[in-house]
Amino acid sequence: MEVLSLSLQVILLVIVSAICSGLNVALMSLDVNDLRRKAKLGNAAARRILPLRRNSHLSLAGILLTNVGAVSATSLVLEHHFNGLIAGIVSTLLIVIFGEIFPQALFNRRALFYVSWLAPALRLMIIITYPISKPLQLLLDKLFGHEQSQLQSRHELGIMITEHLGHQESELDEDEVEIIRGALQLSEKRVRDIMTPISKVFWLTPDTILNDKKIDEIKAKSRSRIPIFNRRLTHCYGVLLMKELVDIDFDEEVYRVDDLPLHPARMVGSMTALDTMFRKFIAARTHLMPIEKDDEIVGIVTIEDLIEEILGHEIEDETDGKR
Repeated sequence: MEVLSLSLQVILLVIVSAICSGLNVALMSLDVNDLRRKAKLGNAAARRILPLRRNSHLSLAGILLTNVGAVSATSLVLEHHFNGLIAGIVSTLLIVIFGEIFPQALFNRRALFYVSWLAPALRLMIIITYPISKPLQLLLDKLFGHEQSQLQSRHELGIMITEHLGHQESELDEDEVEIIRGALQLSEKRVRDIMTPISKVFWLTPDTILNDKKIDEIKAKSRSRIPIFNRRLTHCYGVLLMKELVDIDFDEEVYRVDDLPLHPARMVGSMTALDTMFRKFIAARTHLMPIEKDDEIVGIVTIEDLIEEILGHEIEDETDGKR
């Protein structure tokens, strides 16, 4: 009967130590920002854990004080039945193997689940040790301050997103991953990297005569928007929309480009970051912008170019294969 009582006491104390050890590793491995995001999405486990993780010094003090108490009690219980050396060896092996290594390896695999499941036990530890754990918390807060939130860099976010590729548990498919990665890289690229150089741009001057021959040439280019520049390529007068030429009869009368309505277009510098280009397009209310460098127009960029950069694929229309 005495052996059974001793065994039950030791098992109970080792279990308490194991719970404390596992909780310590699992709780501190959870990121506060990640828990906050999960809680906002309605994750009940994250909502339950967040206050305990946010007040980490109080939780840590409660766990460690309880753990130390369980370890000390295990040594004392064994010492009453064995000599000091044997009691020390047995208690050390029991605590290290079953109270530290196994629970830490187990809890760390599913930290959110175990901490959520044992949250009531953790609160009980805090209540029991409160007269000591609370002053310790205040001291730790004073010495080390509250834990600072750590945000991932753009490159870290890119790696995190890439890890979703080929992962069966991921909610993101390959196309979504590529789009997110493309968007994350926008600020690192400049508009000069995606612009169409002026040598490949079809453009007109304000004094260009629009007759049958010129209209046929424009049709052959299959452009929906045509930028209008001066001959020195230092000024943009606007953009001519092809859809506005549909109702004009060029057989009856000859027009110049500056006789037709032109839509204003703002020029942007060649070093403009791509993440700012969307705002510029929205503000300018246009789909095409000339690119300048050293006061000279060196190319154009369209909103389609930006979208292609995000998607990582060229968007081909019905005429692309015919050019």
